Amino acid sequence: MSSASERLRVLLVDPDDARALIVEQGLVQSGACEIMRVKSGIGLYGAVERFDPDVVIVDCDSPDRDILESMGEVSGERARPVVMFVEKDAPDGARKAVQAGVSAYIVDGLASSRVRPVVDVAIARFQMYQGLQKELAKAKSDLAARKIVEKAKGVLMQQRGLSEEEAYQLLRKTAMNEGKPIFQIADNLLAVAKLLKG
Repeated sequence: MSSASERLRVLLVDPDDARALIVEQGLVQSGACEIMRVKSGIGLYGAVERFDPDVVIVDCDSPDRDILESMGEVSGERARPVVMFVEKDAPDGARKAVQAGVSAYIVDGLASSRVRPVVDVAIARFQMYQGLQKELAKAKSDLAARKIVEKAKGVLMQQRGLSEEEAYQLLRKTAMNEGKPIFQIADNLLAVAKLLKG
């Protein structure tokens, strides 16, 4: 993503020229930005690949299934903050939009003066959410690694008659000698123990 001093790269999805102009004016008036516009959500993933935007703005009458599916594709590995301006809310529209990866969902609130503040909030919320996702993934990974180490200690305690501390120190020493993480040594030990168990 661009830093604050760089141009904001915006991918605008809007079939309506008049509405698109409002969004473009709001962005240009508030600072330097580079805007790429597509008229439909079809091929949105490819447009994100080519343009590599900092944010995607979708402006439509109401969120339909096709646009939400396109948003879902974008919210995977090429995730970007997404702002959706809609003229009319659909039943369950906000919930479906959030599930599709939308960071800000604005109903009947398109005005050029509001565009940049909404975009800035969406980017900040997206970055915060991404940070939380990374922390969660790390916590899950750390927990899984600890479980593997605990199981390996149990195998060593049972097979070699070691205390818990001795088993841990043996795993730790082996990891240091081999220059590998302790959970990897523990995982290898469990794989060998399983193989020998038959």
